[in-house]
Amino acid sequence: MVRRSSEMEVEYREKMRDGKGTVKVTHLVKKEDFQAKVRLCAHLSIPVGGSIGFHHHLDEDEVYIITKGKGILYTGDEAIPVEVGDSVLTGQGAGHSIANAGNTELELISFIAKYE
Repeated sequence: MVRRSSEMEVEYREKMRDGKGTVKVTHLVKKEDFQAKVRLCAHLSIPVGGSIGFHHHLDEDEVYIITKGKGILYTGDEAIPVEVGDSVLTGQGAGHSIANAGNTELELISFIAKYE
């Protein structure tokens, strides 16, 4: 299957997970297209000064791959700088948030898979 960029569904989530600003979510592959238990496969754009609020991942794993900009990943007790090329794995009930810490959009690929 090939999904052309012109065919990808785009949505805008204001204050995503009680974060700041409006996050652009481009669905690279819809969850309905997977046979595996995938909840999200998307490109996220977080504006300057924006963030995704703190949330937990129960019974699922999430991977972020940073593709543009700089951010700060908050894990509850740590604030970890992230930049282009970095990847983040969160799951098994752990929580996190991410904020744009640069002067351009923070862009990342997000993939969330549910446990069997």
